[in-house]
Amino acid sequence: MAFLNKIVLFIGFVSLLHAAYSAAQHRAYLRITDQEFTNLPIDIIFQAILSLFLIIYNILQVVGDFKEIRAAVDLQVKSWETLGNIPSFYTFNHRGKALAPFYEQPNPCAIDRSDLSANN
Repeated sequence: MAFLNKIVLFIGFVSLLHAAYSAAQHRAYLRITDQEFTNLPIDIIFQAILSLFLIIYNILQVVGDFKEIRAAVDLQVKSWETLGNIPSFYTFNHRGKALAPFYEQPNPCAIDRSDLSANN
């Protein structure tokens, strides 16, 4: 069924592009014949509106189910411990430790580089 909706969606887009091209052709024809533009022919308007409805309906079918707008619906199944656990806020090496009273600057020469080369 989803494949059929995608085909009808494609047909809707092609039909809407055809309506736009027909409208541009109609305007060009009126300019060539020195006629005043009053409105588009009813068949072009009808094709554009029908194509738009086809596109809207089939996009809604292809995309799937909507999510609930309220955040509380998604959060009802989670515990407080899960909500408080935010790994992106974990920080182990930051500038704040330099403000600690017993902080000592590490000596780069004292680092054992044999462990680093053994891992590579």
